[in-house]
Amino acid sequence: MPLRRKVRDVMVPLADYATTTPDSLLKDAVLEMRKIYCEVETGECTEAGHRTSLVLDANGNLIGIIDFRVILKTLIPELAGSLGQKLSALGVSIAFAEADASHLDESEAGFVERVLKYSETKVSDMMLKIHGKGIDADSRLIDGLRMMYKLKVTIIPVYDGEELVGVLRDSDLFLATANILAQ
Repeated sequence: MPLRRKVRDVMVPLADYATTTPDSLLKDAVLEMRKIYCEVETGECTEAGHRTSLVLDANGNLIGIIDFRVILKTLIPELAGSLGQKLSALGVSIAFAEADASHLDESEAGFVERVLKYSETKVSDMMLKIHGKGIDADSRLIDGLRMMYKLKVTIIPVYDGEELVGVLRDSDLFLATANILAQ
């Protein structure tokens, strides 16, 4: 049965996953993540790519994660950030916003410049911090599924003892479950 398999049987090995450091700039982390997300041979980008990058300290310990949501929130705060971040990104005051001066909206003006500016953000300033251990590589897939739903996450770090060895993604669990139907 597919769900009786071990996490290590379906996880993505660490060597095949996007990683970055807390001192890296967001632009470098995004470009590295893009390499993994896109097919190297064709250059075609698909939804099958990894949607996160692991943030590792100098000793290779997992300390955080960046995902599409936090990347977009950082690069394009006028769309994905809080009201204060949106207004600040556009250089608009709350008084301006409350005055319903939408005809003066310049949200598209300087978009590229703003993305380039925010891409200089350090990964440590915007990463999602890791709490908890993850899952053991020899755990059953069903245990990974339970953990994922309990924690409401889409990836779980995978460890072999104390060593980070990979990532279990919700897509890996979906495919293992879908394989039941293919039999």
